[in-house]
Amino acid sequence: MKYTLAITQQCDLACDYCYVGKKNAVMPFSTAKKIVDFVLDYAPKNEKIDIGFFGGEPLLEFDLIKKITNLIQSHISFDLDRTTLSVATNGTIFSKEIADFLMKNNMVLCISCDGPPFIQDASRHFPDGRNSSGIVEKNIKEALRIFPLIPVNAVYSPENLQYLPDVVDYLSSLGVKNIYLNPNISAKWTKKEAGMLPRIYGSIGKKYMDFYRQGKPKFINLIDNKIVVILRGGYKPLERCRMGGGEFAFAPSGNIYPCERLIGQDDGKAHCIGNINDGFIPGKTCKTISAVNMECQTCGLREYCMNWCGCTNYFSTGKYDAVGPFICASENAAISAAFHVIQEMRENWQNFSDHIAGTPLMNAIGEGIEETRQDRILSERTQPIEMQNREHLL
Repeated sequence: MKYTLAITQQCDLACDYCYVGKKNAVMPFSTAKKIVDFVLDYAPKNEKIDIGFFGGEPLLEFDLIKKITNLIQSHISFDLDRTTLSVATNGTIFSKEIADFLMKNNMVLCISCDGPPFIQDASRHFPDGRNSSGIVEKNIKEALRIFPLIPVNAVYSPENLQYLPDVVDYLSSLGVKNIYLNPNISAKWTKKEAGMLPRIYGSIGKKYMDFYRQGKPKFINLIDNKIVVILRGGYKPLERCRMGGGEFAFAPSGNIYPCERLIGQDDGKAHCIGNINDGFIPGKTCKTISAVNMECQTCGLREYCMNWCGCTNYFSTGKYDAVGPFICASENAAISAAFHVIQEMRENWQNFSDHIAGTPLMNAIGEGIEETRQDRILSERTQPIEMQNREHLL
């Protein structure tokens, strides 16, 4: 079960591709309390609970995060072993106080960074045009000293797709072991970019193998998640999108959406399925998505493809269950790149034992890094549940 609390729609950056409506909205504590009651009472007892703080930039409301975290952990239904707490940040805010709080409460920190300065500053800048790369790089390095396995996410768009392998090199040079690469799904992708994908993803697959052979493995979602589903014979039912059924997102207003990507301006109309202040009871919502495209029904790769990601489909085609051509091309290229990695490294199958178990990040936990509860949480989170992890949504 995935629950996202968009505690504020304020942000200190003005990213070109952001789809979150920016305004001075902050979630009232009384609303947060109702959400926490719903989350901990609604989740089936046999499922893990993933609660994420989102925005805007959630660390602008750090005091509110502390209050809500205390509320969650003091709740009568709270279970430490089945509950994961995380914070998705744009990387501009970090301090010892924040680090100490995250460490004390076993919270996962997720940072967004699109790559080297010439990429990061082109799209992720401050409202007055100032660059953000310097402070984000500094904070990533500081965070890595405390949390060696923090996930860092890079969003790529048509204008910088060709530099995606350079993004991997850059993040690796900072010491990042847990790399997420995700497309800007609201961009105007064309056949030109789709045609570039096999070469670019293939290059990333080669880098992935080089990291292993150098004894410095990295988790790269683009490759690792597909290796998992190939070796396990496809996505499992609970790994597929369950927006509005197994996933809910709460806006500062208390409005409820089937996915955090769909909060947008929070007008309470488009995509909205209720309001927590009105005593929301889950009813017939989107829930499990099945692609309606005829080509999906007959495609031999359909069990390994994320054609079921409702919000990705919506941004591509305007429908939850209709897959767009770029996403199809991207999934095809990623599956092909991962299959090539499996073939090339088949002589060393122990590399994939954790993939078969559904925890590929374990391969990237190097010697000298003591495995903590947060490491185990992060490893579990690398199971291919959905295309987006929260950090790339900011």
